[in-house]
Amino acid sequence: MGGDRPKQYLSLAGEALLARTLGRLYQALPDAHLALCLDDGDRWFRPEWVPFARWRRVTGGAERMDSVLGALRAVPAADGDTVLVHDVARPCVMPDDVRALADAAAKSADGALLAMPVADTMKRATPEGTCAHTEPRDGLWHALTPQGFRYGLLRRALEHSLAGGAAVTDEASAVEALGKRPRLVSGRRDNLKVTHPDDLALATAILAAQEA
Repeated sequence: MGGDRPKQYLSLAGEALLARTLGRLYQALPDAHLALCLDDGDRWFRPEWVPFARWRRVTGGAERMDSVLGALRAVPAADGDTVLVHDVARPCVMPDDVRALADAAAKSADGALLAMPVADTMKRATPEGTCAHTEPRDGLWHALTPQGFRYGLLRRALEHSLAGGAAVTDEASAVEALGKRPRLVSGRRDNLKVTHPDDLALATAILAAQEA
């Protein structure tokens, strides 16, 4: 992002991005137990940004998989409990989508994830940056978050990936590696992930439109 602080602490519509995201999750599931993954040396975080009554700070890892697995090991949960994983860089997720995902994850033995069908034409690139060919978009979906699974399944999947040295970019990938098929739950297209500097302006506009 090129800012003077980690992107989760950049200002978004007058609040820290992290505070905005936690607020959305709280609107959806106010009774949930939150595990918030942060670096031990994080000097930007403020506990007053957390609206949840039950929450704990967990040391983040080098990769997303390490952070999530650390959180799973830290929370008191039974194998059958439903756990959701969300990117703090997605502050525009709507509470209705979070609740729909939580409900689907609780009912599906293989878990579920928010996703949306690919709408654009997809191109496969060559190493030189030219078009190799067009990929058929039928059946292709963009993976979003939250993603939800039974506690025991997700922990087993991540530990299996870690032991095998597999690099997984989301929780669903780790679960798929066990032969499972998480359910795709169609989510809103405005569930933006703030990744580039101009995404902040877009997220601000999305929040204003949602709140209106």
